[in-house]
Amino acid sequence: MLDALRFEWTRLLTLRSTYWLIGMGLLVTTGVAVLLGVAGRNDPISTEVLWIALNGAAGFGLPFLAVFMAIIGIFACGHEYRHGTIQPTLTSLPQRNRLILAKLAVVLTTTLAVTIVQMAINLGVVYVVWGEAPGLFEDPLGTALIGYVLYVLLYVLVGFGLGLLFRGVPSALVVIFLMPLIIENMIFGLSNIPQLDWLVPVVKFLPFTDGARLMELAAPDFGPGAPDFDLFSRWASGGVFALFAALILSAAWILFKKRDA
Repeated sequence: MLDALRFEWTRLLTLRSTYWLIGMGLLVTTGVAVLLGVAGRNDPISTEVLWIALNGAAGFGLPFLAVFMAIIGIFACGHEYRHGTIQPTLTSLPQRNRLILAKLAVVLTTTLAVTIVQMAINLGVVYVVWGEAPGLFEDPLGTALIGYVLYVLLYVLVGFGLGLLFRGVPSALVVIFLMPLIIENMIFGLSNIPQLDWLVPVVKFLPFTDGARLMELAAPDFGPGAPDFDLFSRWASGGVFALFAALILSAAWILFKKRDA
């Protein structure tokens, strides 16, 4: 197992894409905190502003760091198939379970470390601008930040599973962008049309939408006249996203063991 871990660390650290993706993730999320500081430096910081600053606006549209780290997860297996290095890898490390466990351990450890560093950098920006971070370890902010870390880790698991499942990079990238940004948003939008109200119960089972609820500061308010989506609680919604990640990873793992390469 130690040989597999050393191999994966070396592979990860020798890819230029690793540094580019981590660098872009940190740059964009830190940029959000700096932008908020420039815009609101003369006003007292609110819990909501602090939440947005610390997660890099992950709750609005595209969760930047989660996406960049998910791409690293995709590359963990997708690059090997894309460049034909999976065969010599399996020749050197024929125990496929150990290889996948090593890849997962390296990718998830890196993701956890980068996420904590990102939050620490953004917290530093907050202290430089406002000199305080009120309610940092109190509910609902503290719980939302824990949910944010779990959300990024689960997002990376989905990316890793897709890269292994499709045995390549392009298809996995299409799914990781298309499903949360287009398909789920389309289902949510169509569910507001009275003639398509049969889609309303589906919304609570959309995996990426549920995953985003992990890091919410407060329950969403869809406004007057919106359907009653009867959404799950924070942790139940996270469970739906975790189950989705587990299903993809399990299917990919089983097929990886049955395929020739």
